[in-house]
Amino acid sequence: MIDLENIRKTYASAGRTVNALADVNLNIREGEVFGIIGRSGAGKSTLIRMLNLLERPTEGSVRVDGRDITAYSDAQLREYRRSVGMVFQHFNLLRARTVMDNVCFPLRLSGMARAARMARAREVLNLVGLADHAHKYPGQLSGGQQQRVGIARALASKPRLLLCDEATSALDPETTQSILRLLGDINQRLGLTIVLITHSMDVIRAVCDRVAVIEAGRIVEAGQVLEVFLHPRHDATRSLLSESGMDGGEGWRAMAEGVPGRLLRLSFRGDTTAKPLLSHLSRELNLDLSILQGTVGRIKDTPYGQLIVAVQGAQDSLGALGGTLDQAGVHYEVLRT
Repeated sequence: MIDLENIRKTYASAGRTVNALADVNLNIREGEVFGIIGRSGAGKSTLIRMLNLLERPTEGSVRVDGRDITAYSDAQLREYRRSVGMVFQHFNLLRARTVMDNVCFPLRLSGMARAARMARAREVLNLVGLADHAHKYPGQLSGGQQQRVGIARALASKPRLLLCDEATSALDPETTQSILRLLGDINQRLGLTIVLITHSMDVIRAVCDRVAVIEAGRIVEAGQVLEVFLHPRHDATRSLLSESGMDGGEGWRAMAEGVPGRLLRLSFRGDTTAKPLLSHLSRELNLDLSILQGTVGRIKDTPYGQLIVAVQGAQDSLGALGGTLDQAGVHYEVLRT
């Protein structure tokens, strides 16, 4: 659906050129939830604003359905932007207008008749669970409810693409999860493509299908969330995972110093996560296994787990271990022979 090709964005600042984005190539597929994660200043907001040309690239193209939108006329760009909804970190609601008026606002600007825009507003308010709050004002709502109004407003014009700019970073953890569940439900029910930026690995894990990691304006890693999280290749990704606690940290290293045997990192996904693999290995191969660290959870709808284990046994049993793990569908990495 969307292809960013050789994107570069530069700014002039204090007499020098600053690269906000450099050599960015990215593909976003129709109907997926795509996450862009990085630290503050990494270039996330600049990148997401390229998708509706609120930021124009200095070099490169932004292709939507094969057409370069950087070449659009003003009229074509206005038409394209009607197909793109945007949800902001701080809600950006009109405080003196009711919930209904806030949702109707972009429809009124587009020239839709009053009866039609009221009907559409009621439809999307029902979708986000706020049908009973239509005549309240933003100040009468919780933060989570205000963000639901922002989502309803973004959906009012029936967009194909929904951009979420740190949409949950101003919310508490419980409310964040409810908003992420809502976005996941919208993605499934409407087939809507969603692109969100965040600094939180938990947000990516909860709702995204694929992810790109950005650092200093460059995409340093991208792929399926499960693959990137279980087998990170770049230091920036490993650092973000470690800070979030999703990889269990490096505490196992100190423990491993006093434990003999071969060290392995085992990665499980899907149904294999719940299978009694370690007891099977111990029994069938006559191996002694010590768990030094373990993490179990879910990435979107898929269970996953990672274990650091020390393995001791006869040489022939250790030799057979790799084949047994392969047969069980478990990825393994030798940390110490």
